[in-house]
Amino acid sequence: MSIGKFVAAMEAMFRRPMKAKTEEDMANDFRRDDVLAMMIAMDSQSATGEGVITNDFIAGLTGKFPDVFLPGWAVVDPWKGKAALQELERAISDLKLTGAKWMPILQAFYPHEHRFYPFWDLCQSLGAPVLIHGGTTALGQGMEGGGGLKLDYARPIPCIDSIAADFPRLTIVIAHPAWPWTEEAIAVLVHKKNVFMDISGWRPRYIPQALKTEMNRRLQDKILYGSDYPGWSSGQCLDELLIEGIKDNDPRAPPRGQGQARAGRAASGEDKIMMSLPLYRYALAWDKLSSRSTHSEGRDAITALGCRAPCCATARRNSGSG
Repeated sequence: MSIGKFVAAMEAMFRRPMKAKTEEDMANDFRRDDVLAMMIAMDSQSATGEGVITNDFIAGLTGKFPDVFLPGWAVVDPWKGKAALQELERAISDLKLTGAKWMPILQAFYPHEHRFYPFWDLCQSLGAPVLIHGGTTALGQGMEGGGGLKLDYARPIPCIDSIAADFPRLTIVIAHPAWPWTEEAIAVLVHKKNVFMDISGWRPRYIPQALKTEMNRRLQDKILYGSDYPGWSSGQCLDELLIEGIKDNDPRAPPRGQGQARAGRAASGEDKIMMSLPLYRYALAWDKLSSRSTHSEGRDAITALGCRAPCCATARRNSGSG
């Protein structure tokens, strides 16, 4: 586990032990929920001194459990400079991972600082999406000084807004509702065509009202739905979405009894599904990137929905099949 010193605070927040699981245990969890998933790596070594979950490990899971894991998300430490750039290109081009996940609070960097622009330029040139944490985090919550983590690194304006403006062909997903800057995030989502949001990490009942309202209005084609495994299950979050009256705006999504999927359609017509989780994050990839994948079942499942973390919405493996 690469965030060991923050686990106790997370256990206090979730009010239950956060026990480590084996690869087989996690795969079985997703099989039980009939869900396809993608793991996301972890590297905040420069800022936290914690260990690394490597991109090779993430890529290897698809080979070990092809019925469960789609090609995952790469993570590199932005403070490792050229070595990180080389690793990111290798992870996407050679390991065939979907895109790059960034954790500004944990990695202690401002994404909009020009020293980090080579990362965004690389992802844009490779056609790889980026998933950037927005708003507060459970990590460090309740610890003295928040465990030394600074929330300001994850403010949508200017951190994400500036990147979206300077790299207009880069697909950016804000991970989580970005509270306490939810309305800033809404402004970026409305203004920038290339920015989306996943609502993972928040039980639907607690999603800020301003965002909940816009999810049924201006942002209905911008939102990716999700859970927060192992904090709570995908089925639990899907049920709460229905209870909260949040609409499923994809007419191709099957009835709940046939296996449910929540999809947010992009303005370009490219549909996206994600599932995000704490600690190891997972996500389903969107179809414009699925050509990188050799996971035929995953491609078929996404394509059947007409459908890109963290960590995001869940898609049952039999969705669209019947």
